Amino acid sequence: MKLAGIILIVLGLLALVYQGFSYTQTKQDAKIGPIEIQHQETHDVPIPPIVGAVCIVAGVAALVADRRGK
Repeated sequence: MKLAGIILIVLGLLALVYQGFSYTQTKQDAKIGPIEIQHQETHDVPIPPIVGAVCIVAGVAALVADRRGK
């Protein structure tokens, strides 16, 4: 329970700091014999700040619950 709480807090902090991530996808447009035509698309995935806040609160609650259980 303690480890889960710490992980949730760290993930929540990362979500608040970075507020999303992006990735690049390569798509093939055409292939004619040995010649290939490709292009890359960048996709942004936003993470709302409320997700980070909820993770932090859940992590703190997990840590408190772990201390009360002992």
